[in-house]
Amino acid sequence: MAKNVSNENNTVNLLGNGTVIKGDIQSDGDFRIDGKLIGSIVSKGKVVVGTTGNVEGEIKCKNADISGKLKAQVHVEQLTSLKATSEFSGDIKTGKLAIEPGAKFSGTCDMEGNAPSVNQPLNEKR
Repeated sequence: MAKNVSNENNTVNLLGNGTVIKGDIQSDGDFRIDGKLIGSIVSKGKVVVGTTGNVEGEIKCKNADISGKLKAQVHVEQLTSLKATSEFSGDIKTGKLAIEPGAKFSGTCDMEGNAPSVNQPLNEKR
């Protein structure tokens, strides 16, 4: 009998509303931010910033759904979604970008070529 072996980590992590973290976060699974992060996050999965979420720093992940406030440098391998409630200020490097009507966007977006892999360190140049 064959076994189904999955290397994907289905862990979902949460930074709750009312919580503030100053520092860097690294995760193999998905990460949801409803509180405030001052620093960086590197995730091999999806990063979701909820409507009460606030990030000041840097995000590097496979996919991102943004509904809250970001003042950040964002590096997303695949899809970055700015929802209608999002307020973004900074720079985005991504494979694809979706911006809903109502989203506030101030900054630059680079979709040329591939965005940096989540396996590259944050400050490493390509």
